[in-house]
Amino acid sequence: MLVDQPMSLPPFFSCLARPSARLPLASAACLALLTPLLLTGCSRASAGTTPPTASTQAIEAARQQLDLIPPPSKSRYMAVHSLTTWENPYLTVQQNMATLHVTVADANPTGIGAGGMLRPVGARQQVLTIRLGDLPAALDAVPENSWPYGRVIAVEEAHDTPAADRPAVRRNIEATIKTLGDLGVVVYEWTDAGFR
Repeated sequence: MLVDQPMSLPPFFSCLARPSARLPLASAACLALLTPLLLTGCSRASAGTTPPTASTQAIEAARQQLDLIPPPSKSRYMAVHSLTTWENPYLTVQQNMATLHVTVADANPTGIGAGGMLRPVGARQQVLTIRLGDLPAALDAVPENSWPYGRVIAVEEAHDTPAADRPAVRRNIEATIKTLGDLGVVVYEWTDAGFR
């Protein structure tokens, strides 16, 4: 005959039967499991870190495509004094990313109604937020007819950058200028006072 009797534990496990003994054991197990998480924690990149750069393979692949765009016409792009009239792509560099501004060429080659109500320039503008390491691929994707001044790009610092973030933004601008130089693209740097 089977009778439900409480099961007795061997002497070694008898400490588990008492509730007061289970609490330290459970907290020790939780502490052992959570210690790696507590030690790693959240971290922020230090101010001295280098900005991400593109790989040499990506740069070479993009350079081959960008070489199809003619060299820049200095007489055309030096006459531009504001980004609102700039027709080539331009970059706004921020602390962790860049914004690529592209004006797609007008599909209608006639001058009738250009820039008017039926064919506004703003409808042809595209704004893309990219990582700095993806810059070669992003420029490679820009259509060839969106470079009316030739292979030149304007670069500006993001507006309203906090003073604490300005060194990081400046490092990103320098890394961007180096990447653009590796791509064979002329850089026209824009400041609040105008182009340099």
